[in-house]
Amino acid sequence: QVQLVESGGGLVQAGGSLRLSCAALGSIFRLVTMGWYRQVPGKQRELVATITRDGSTDYADSVKGRFTISRDNGKSRVFLQMNSLKPEDTAVYYCAADRRGSNLFASWGQGTQVTVSS
Repeated sequence: QVQLVESGGGLVQAGGSLRLSCAALGSIFRLVTMGWYRQVPGKQRELVATITRDGSTDYADSVKGRFTISRDNGKSRVFLQMNSLKPEDTAVYYCAADRRGSNLFASWGQGTQVTVSS
């Protein structure tokens, strides 16, 4: 398993930007697909973006063109750059590691709150 710690959440006005960071502890980091999810209370967790070990990325339609996922294998970190934020992006964002299925990851972080005010 991989231990994950997210940071970078906060409060931002609509149209603003935030950069989330996820630090991973575990030697397999560079070998696994990483992802970012988000969850709003009362709703299912939503897969926002993924990045494979080779750097191939995929995004939810709701964030395409606004969010960018990246990784630094040397520092065992994955990032989510969020631009042009909207109030509907407000959620707890979770880092996930080691994809086992289309919507299944082996390890999860504790989450970081992102709040976008209108």
